[in-house]
Amino acid sequence: MAPGARRPGLPYRGLRVPAPAPRYARWMTEPEDDPPPEAGKLPTGRLARTARVGGLVTGQGLRWAGMRTANRVRTPERAAEAQSERTAALVNQLVDQLGQMRGAAMKVGQMISMVEFGGDEEQQDELQRKLAALRDDIPPVAFADLEKLMRKEFGGPLERVFSDFDERAFAAASIGQVHRATTTDGDEVVVKIQYPGVAEAVETDLRNATLLLPLVKRLAPGLDARALAAEMRERIGEELDYELEAQNQRRIERVMRGHPFVRIPRVRTDLSTRRVLVSEYVSGERFEAVRRADEAQRDRYGEIVFRFFFGLLYRDRIALGDPHPGNYLLLPDGGVCFLDFGLVRNVDAARVAAERAIALAVLDRDPAALKAALIAAGYLPADRADAVDADWALGLMRMAIKWYAVPGERRFLPDDGRGARERERERFDDEQRAAMRMQVNQFTMPPEAILIRRMQGIVAVVLGQLRAGADWGAIAAEYLHGAPPATTLGRAEAHFFARRSGAAGVRAEAAG
Repeated sequence: MAPGARRPGLPYRGLRVPAPAPRYARWMTEPEDDPPPEAGKLPTGRLARTARVGGLVTGQGLRWAGMRTANRVRTPERAAEAQSERTAALVNQLVDQLGQMRGAAMKVGQMISMVEFGGDEEQQDELQRKLAALRDDIPPVAFADLEKLMRKEFGGPLERVFSDFDERAFAAASIGQVHRATTTDGDEVVVKIQYPGVAEAVETDLRNATLLLPLVKRLAPGLDARALAAEMRERIGEELDYELEAQNQRRIERVMRGHPFVRIPRVRTDLSTRRVLVSEYVSGERFEAVRRADEAQRDRYGEIVFRFFFGLLYRDRIALGDPHPGNYLLLPDGGVCFLDFGLVRNVDAARVAAERAIALAVLDRDPAALKAALIAAGYLPADRADAVDADWALGLMRMAIKWYAVPGERRFLPDDGRGARERERERFDDEQRAAMRMQVNQFTMPPEAILIRRMQGIVAVVLGQLRAGADWGAIAAEYLHGAPPATTLGRAEAHFFARRSGAAGVRAEAAG
């Protein structure tokens, strides 16, 4: 049956769907009536999936070795240009191969999209856009294939669970897609369904991820690639378990229940399974509509996004690794509903304290304290620390996190990150930039910090797309250093948590 056709036995209501959102905001966007021919073709065989990755690694390894051999007789400028071209070719092939495989293979590509790698600024930005497409530009799978999986999960036909089910996908992602439905008891819901064959292919993909380590090391020499692979194995394995995602969503919904400007959809636990997640349908404006709003509304929306992710991290020790704008909805009352809780990490108190120490050292302009904090946090291995100048590290970190670590009004612009990098590069000659790259390569990424860095980076991108303005440092100081509320929203949130904490104390005292 073609997607969008009426399913016998279920009333098809012909849902009115708003105009499509941009490519990066695929949650609840216009359904695809005619998916591309390749949609739904998932190579599940172990040999087929291993052959794809193995061919990629072998081919790129030979080409990289050839480039290094040729570079021995090239000028330094031509050698740098050749390496930049080879890096671009490597990432392009990663996108092409992993993007066709869905599942964990695609997740590997998504994680790599957060890695900083060599190349000039324009080329790096282009490659990051290509890698981001692994998350945002995915054709849906045919409904007939999903229906078979759901019948198995529910133990019978869909009519037992739903009185109405729209076969057109709202959104398509790397391991599943979303449809709108109505339950037999009248609740409007969204149904997230895992692609058939993804779970079976994942173990092979995770084993194959180790084959990619040499390629990842070429993209980012300072990265601990094996630690990255271990983190991917754990996070991807968890993201495949929709029952675990349902637990994450219920946990965060309880934290935010009654919040003055944040809403989390409630999960229908009775209808959710390991491969099907059913939750409350929430209607709201998508991100592109907010981008067209006036400045005051964009600023308020941006502050809510910032407070949600930074508050969960520093207050509740929860890192949400997928904060892209397709996962937000602007509600009629001005609040924001947040969606998708598959990529989540519990953060221990030591990690939060380490991140706070780094931010405090940047705020205080203390290079010695910053270098010590970077070593303690695992970003700078102790045996490489002597190769990094403390004052240079302070300048690097101020450029990276000043926007939230140091108070001061700031309005984001869409190209803020690239513009800052270009201005910084213009300050130095080729020899100085080469020395800086040598120092950058001494740093690594602790696996437990990957989702934190991913969250902070994507939130900054979102604020740039919104052209949002605020004193982000003063807002962050509420979570980082216990500073008093800096805005009206901050005062409303502080009152909410103080009231809830007081109520919890009264209950505990009564129970005691």
